[in-house]
Parts: sequence; C-alpha cells; structure tokens
Amino acid sequence: RIRKNIEINGKQFWTLFDTGSRNTYVIKAVSEGFNITQISKSGKVALGGKEHLLNKGFFLQAKVDGYSVEMDSYILEEIGRDEDGKLIEVLFGALAMQKWGIRPVPDEERLDMTHYSKEFVEF
Repeated sequence: RIRKNIEINGKQFWTLFDTGSRNTYVIKAVSEGFNITQISKSGKVALGGKEHLLNKGFFLQAKVDGYSVEMDSYILEEIGRDEDGKLIEVLFGALAMQKWGIRPVPDEERLDMTHYSKEFVEF
C-alpha cells in the first residue's frame, strides 16, 4: 500500500494505492465537477470494517506523479483513515493500476511508473 496525493481537477487528494482492492473509490468531495451517474443496480462493498452502498459513480480523470489516468470509480460517504489517522479521499484499486501500468514499490514507499501505458492495443 502506497499513500500519496494525486491531482484531480487541479486539487490534491490523499490517496491510498491498494492492490487488495479491485475497484477505485472516492469520497463525495472528489467527484465535484464531474458528471455523476446513478447506478441502476446498486451493490454493496465492505471497506474499513463497514459495509457501503454503491449507487453512484463517475469517470475519474486524474494525474498520478504527473501522468494522466482515467478510470471508473464509485462514490462513498467515507473510505476511512490511514495508519496516521489521515482521511483517505481516494482508494486507487488494482484494476486501475493494472490498466495504467502503475506498480507499487512498498519497500521504498513509491510508485513505479516505468510501465505506464501510453497506448492500448486491443486484439
């Protein structure tokens, strides 16, 4: 797990890069300025010891270490706090990391962006 700020709409948001989470989740403040979608078939997810209803989402556009990334994300009332008690505003999931070639380097507490996806090839 790597923790750092990412840029969304010119603002910085505290983000947890978590390979143990499949999807990407954000708190409501992160989604401001984006087109929110009401999810027709809502679901549930357990995060931080709590169950959350998934009924809203949006297409998140952000910058991670200066690299542009885009992904689907779900809006939650809260995600939780990190080990230092800091509010997690974005939980960046494994699917988005895989899509963009982002590799966490936990021993060095950094992200490896050398595999960043500049092109997508479909077969």
